[in-house]
Amino acid sequence: MSELVSTRIRTTAAKLGLPHLAETINEYTRRADEAKMGYLDFLDLVLSEELAVRDDRRFRSGLQTSKLPHHKTLDEYDFSFQPDLDPRKIKDLATLSFVEAKANAALLGPPGVGKTHIAVALAVAACRAGYSIYFTSLDDMVRNLRTAESAGRLTSKLGSYLRPSVLVVDEVGYQPLERAEANLVFQVISKRYEKGSIILTSNKTFSEWGQVFGDEVLATAILDRLLHHCDVVPINGPSYRLKNRLKAIERDTEVA
Repeated sequence: MSELVSTRIRTTAAKLGLPHLAETINEYTRRADEAKMGYLDFLDLVLSEELAVRDDRRFRSGLQTSKLPHHKTLDEYDFSFQPDLDPRKIKDLATLSFVEAKANAALLGPPGVGKTHIAVALAVAACRAGYSIYFTSLDDMVRNLRTAESAGRLTSKLGSYLRPSVLVVDEVGYQPLERAEANLVFQVISKRYEKGSIILTSNKTFSEWGQVFGDEVLATAILDRLLHHCDVVPINGPSYRLKNRLKAIERDTEVA
């Protein structure tokens, strides 16, 4: 390929918003020459590589704006430590069919069993698949909505929790809510109903949500919409954090 043609391709690729092609055209032509590619094979190579780069760029950008506390995957989850949890159930969720159906997933269990890890891992998988995601604890969401309501910006702030394809709501039940706060949660749940997915974690059973939301009727209304299309996964095993803490204590004891 002449330098003139190579330069023209770089310029055109940059104008078309294909920076990777502009940077690697010489590498592509080298690979094509070595493999003795035909025209269609060469075009397929270039387009496939550019799409892969664009998808990776979109994925990384999505993670940056997601507010996820970490980017752990299911490969990092120790299912052997939770023998009562069926890995197949989590792997079914990881197919993201519930996200495609705009349904929900609820992970219930005591602190430390890995609920947030699984919720984040599912969100990361959804982001990689092209879905927009957003993570928040329930307390943070309520606090932000109350602040926005006081400033007359509630509708705008609600959009932050309504726009993403997947909203992860962590730590439902750690702090009881006032009725006005519970009503804000109801607005998010009801407006997302059958329009987007929610992945939530809670240390409370659904029968205890009346106490969490300070109103049995309101809690029932929230659960009615949340559970209509929802996979519920109870995790009732031991705490990972306690396990690691006990190991540290044992090591310190042995050293002493």
